[in-house]
Amino acid sequence: MGLKITLRIPESAKNNGSVVYIANHQNNYDMVTTTHAVQPGSVTIGKKSLVWVPFFGIIYWLTGNILIDRESSKKSKNTINDVVSQMRAKDLAVWIFPEGTRSRGRGLLPFKMGAFHTALQAGVNVVPTVISNTHQQVKLNRWDNGEVIVEMLEPIDITQYKKREIRRLMNDAYAIMLAKYEQLNAEVNRPNTK
Repeated sequence: MGLKITLRIPESAKNNGSVVYIANHQNNYDMVTTTHAVQPGSVTIGKKSLVWVPFFGIIYWLTGNILIDRESSKKSKNTINDVVSQMRAKDLAVWIFPEGTRSRGRGLLPFKMGAFHTALQAGVNVVPTVISNTHQQVKLNRWDNGEVIVEMLEPIDITQYKKREIRRLMNDAYAIMLAKYEQLNAEVNRPNTK
């Protein structure tokens, strides 16, 4: 796709084990950029309607990714319980886009609570992963579409949060990711001085 992807993953990520990875969600190119950071033993959580996307949907489902019904809050709550059970039984890590939708150039959107409910219920850390802005960066008729930085941060230790402090965990994660997002964008947009 003509993107130079710079990947920054801490060496310690190999030992993350069962965690909730969170990443910003910008557009369909996330499949190309974010997947570079996916660690072994991880699955993603996506909306149930993805199964109807030709070719991709069936592969997405068959490879063990978890589909949720976002139309029903009751079903979504049950899904969180199911995800937590699968994480414990299979020692899985899950990837969630906490914005819940693509930002499409609007920066980092407010987070929904599902990822943080999942982490606190499962008793696992949250690992933020931030991708520099890709909005309107890719032109399919170009060979060089510039650089994208994908950076996985150190885990947020959930032992510092009580079960009822979901909003505090969510706000802390948002602040960490927003600061990194702005830093990565400044780095990618810096004029080349070479």
